Amino acid sequence: MVKIGIIVEGFCERIILKSPAFLNFLQLNGLKITGDVVNLEGKGQLNTRRMETQAQVLRDKGAEWIFVLRDKDNAPCFTSVKQEVYQATDVKICVAVNEIEAWFLADSETLSAIFRQHFHFKLPESERKPYERLKELFVKNQHYRIPDKKIFTSKMVNQGFTVERAAAHPNCPSARYFLQKLTELQSKPA
Repeated sequence: MVKIGIIVEGFCERIILKSPAFLNFLQLNGLKITGDVVNLEGKGQLNTRRMETQAQVLRDKGAEWIFVLRDKDNAPCFTSVKQEVYQATDVKICVAVNEIEAWFLADSETLSAIFRQHFHFKLPESERKPYERLKELFVKNQHYRIPDKKIFTSKMVNQGFTVERAAAHPNCPSARYFLQKLTELQSKPA
């Protein structure tokens, strides 16, 4: 089992990466989270002394790799986003295109079950504000207003959302890249 530490920028990422489905994916792929999924509460925190300290805490708990997940938001490119994150040889950085909520749009199976009708969003990662789009879809299909991102993320996870299904969507490469980078850790020495 390869032990990994995970640091994220927000509550939604933390909820997804602590879900039973994601923990099962890790176990099936020979990976185990050491410590807790650390939420630094903002992308600006990912290149601070606090980030460096949290990475060391995870290392001290046995993490062989530190995995960081953050949103691209409106940044011009992935390279600039990655440069805004604490760097170390054992740190792997993955970036969700625009916002991680685009991954929800990519999980057709879960949204079809929630909406009780076939649902497919053709270009989830092209959606500039996926959370806003999801709010519109919920009002249209469920006559339900999403109260906030944390509650919504928990609802998606409880209804069956998986990163694997998002990664299977042909137009959700950041979810696919995220899982690929995780599974590659099995064969890389720290």
